[in-house]
Amino acid sequence: MQFEDFGLIEPLLKAVRFEGYTTPTPIQQRAIPHVLDGKDVLGCAQTGTGKTAAFSLPILQRFHEHPYEGKNTRPIRCLILSPTRELAAQIHDSFVAYGKHTSVRQTVAYGGVNKPPQIRAVKKGVDVLIATPGRLLDLMEMRVVDLSQVEVFVLDEADRMLDMGFIPDVRRIVSRIPTERQTLLFSATMPQTVMCLANWLQRDPVDIRVTPDVSAAETVEHIVYFVAQRHKAPLLQHLLQDDAIGRALVFTRTKHGAERLAHTLSTADINADSIHADKPQKAREKALDDFKNGRTRVLVASDIAARGIDVDDITHVINFDMPQDAETYVHRIGRTGRAGQSGLALSFCDVEERRQLAGVESMLERQIQAIADHPFCTTMPNRDPDAQRRQRANRWARMDKRARRRGR
Repeated sequence: MQFEDFGLIEPLLKAVRFEGYTTPTPIQQRAIPHVLDGKDVLGCAQTGTGKTAAFSLPILQRFHEHPYEGKNTRPIRCLILSPTRELAAQIHDSFVAYGKHTSVRQTVAYGGVNKPPQIRAVKKGVDVLIATPGRLLDLMEMRVVDLSQVEVFVLDEADRMLDMGFIPDVRRIVSRIPTERQTLLFSATMPQTVMCLANWLQRDPVDIRVTPDVSAAETVEHIVYFVAQRHKAPLLQHLLQDDAIGRALVFTRTKHGAERLAHTLSTADINADSIHADKPQKAREKALDDFKNGRTRVLVASDIAARGIDVDDITHVINFDMPQDAETYVHRIGRTGRAGQSGLALSFCDVEERRQLAGVESMLERQIQAIADHPFCTTMPNRDPDAQRRQRANRWARMDKRARRRGR
């Protein structure tokens, strides 16, 4: 299938060709026809699989073919909610790139920057508004934004929206949108909470899942290092001496941890920067731009700030702190091994994090290769599956014996 097969208009096809895309991704192949038909869509696909184009191209076509013909300022006809500033900016860039030969106007609004430029852009009239919930509510309270004529509502990265506690804000925003609308909900994972959200927002949506709820790219190699927490930073510095690590994205559990680690690496003459929620927006944009353009070799990120990072040729994703669940692991490593390229996912595992490692291995349905040949290796755990089963059986037997004794 080619993009021409969707019946897209020439201005969009011209932009798509200019961007270098010829063959639609699976999520695009399955979602675009339904979005063009005006149906509600519930889409699930891994990070980096082209979800943005799956909804932006049909929306651009709809508004270009049926432009606003009133005499007043253009109303907001499409609202796209994004959980993070970086993702909102990325979606806006996609609309600008795909829609440059159309008559559609779009703008973006997010926190961390001055409001006046965003206010002026909205007041000029836009067809599409991409926004984060907090800044959108601010503009609504200032009576700058009117959502009464929204025809299409898009909730992107719904799972992260839930994780970040934005659902009360989403409910307030949705209460100001017409009930007669097209609602598109896209998510990298589809836990029950997202399904409940979809049931509330959508009417008989087309359910599209191009991958299992949790799956890791086959092009990524997984490696674990068993290391004490206090030795993780020295281990990372040791590994970064290898020039094979060209562009590395390092994940920490907290924003403060990201800042500390980036400072530690910089002190060791390693070209590193951080990106997290406490960092000013301009500093975040600069850090991401330097990483994209190769001026920074290592970018240390918290999970929340990393959503929306779309950078080519990341050779290594390093879990400095083990993620709390397997789904987060999939999101993290989805930044490498893209478009058929190979990638490496390295995980640093302290003794207190071995339960999280077990969850990841259960998701992968195999044991991750452990590297013992490094100067900070702790005692390797017994990872023989038969031995582990025997240990669990013995543990349950002891517990059962103690319970029977208490019963007597």
